[in-house]
Amino acid sequence: MIKKTLMGLTAAALLASATACGSTTQPAASATPPTSSVSPAPTTPKPAENSNTPPVTPAEPAKPIQTAPGGTTPAPQTPSTPPPAAVPQATAKLYKLNPKSYDIVPIDSAAANKNVVLLTFDDGPKDKDMLEPLLETLDKHHAKAIFFVNGYRVKQKPELIKLITDHGHMIGNHSWDHIDLKKENKDKINQQIGDVQKQITELTGNAPQFFRPPFGSGGDLVREKVKQENMLFMTWSNGSLDWEMTTKNNNPDKVVSNVLEQLRPGSNILMHELQWTVQAMDNLLTQLEQKNYGFVDPATIDTTL
Repeated sequence: MIKKTLMGLTAAALLASATACGSTTQPAASATPPTSSVSPAPTTPKPAENSNTPPVTPAEPAKPIQTAPGGTTPAPQTPSTPPPAAVPQATAKLYKLNPKSYDIVPIDSAAANKNVVLLTFDDGPKDKDMLEPLLETLDKHHAKAIFFVNGYRVKQKPELIKLITDHGHMIGNHSWDHIDLKKENKDKINQQIGDVQKQITELTGNAPQFFRPPFGSGGDLVREKVKQENMLFMTWSNGSLDWEMTTKNNNPDKVVSNVLEQLRPGSNILMHELQWTVQAMDNLLTQLEQKNYGFVDPATIDTTL
């Protein structure tokens, strides 16, 4: 007991001695933190967890209410709602096919010009270097056409179909192999026509609406299949005879004269993707315009009539 008391006194004496010599000890941590000279940033109240209420944002200063003449307070304005996007309108059908002459005629003579021609090109697509200048000439004259294609050619150069449709022209069905369908049985006819329908639909998203039989040769079985495919069967009423020039003089001027000699309102003009026809096109369309003929847009032809 006496030993413990002496040890306590010794420790107290040592502490007093250290203080007298200038030594300090660290003060105990204060329970109250020192006050900072920087004000804390305002905080935005947070939404409760799993709450559907959006975060609260500081309100804008209230704007003075303006009183309308007469002392009435106008109703608060709500933000206007943008109008709905315009729905593409279907192309108006202005023309139909004369099933006897294969001319193109107005459905209503008061609503459409009868002094028109339909431009068509068969047996393609063949060659980009020949097709591009043809399309450029049609663009120059704001003329649209039907390109009646063969399936085996499309299989070889499918990219040319996109080139044609990108210029706003229609793709027509001209059978797969360009054979005389009138001599074929039903199964062969269905394959020759049906395979092209499927092929063009896969490439463009749209099935052909027009059918032209090779050599203009068709029969009841062909017409039946064409009708099942919701296409319009047509041959032509004005032949350019450009196909005969493969064994003759390949003369572009002759293409022009052949068409003009047969010209009449509604002429359904048959041409081909041939070099001399491409060379003749600008002159031909210029002369047709000088004779006050317009060019039927195939999209305006009603294929159901």
